[in-house]
Amino acid sequence: MTALTDLPQVSECSIDGCGYNHEHGCHAGAVTIAGGTGDASCATFIPLSAKGGLDKVVAHVGACQRGECVHNDHLECGAPSIRVGAGATAADHADCLTFATA
Repeated sequence: MTALTDLPQVSECSIDGCGYNHEHGCHAGAVTIAGGTGDASCATFIPLSAKGGLDKVVAHVGACQRGECVHNDHLECGAPSIRVGAGATAADHADCLTFATA
């Protein structure tokens, strides 16, 4: 059984407009990566000026819905860590920048 601490960490988040982002560290307990074909968005992104989450940075990837990503293994992320940042289009508020297709 995999423990939360064994899951990949969110090593960086450059989305300042997210309520979980404190000085480029994600303070959510876990994030979910979702999105459509060719896109991997951070479904945990919440556009609030109020800050929330845990007191210290411990964010991990709790679930990955991007089956076509090379790091995805049975809907779990197998990358050592991920980075979250601005996507390719203005509609992409927060994307998994580690997302890669084969």
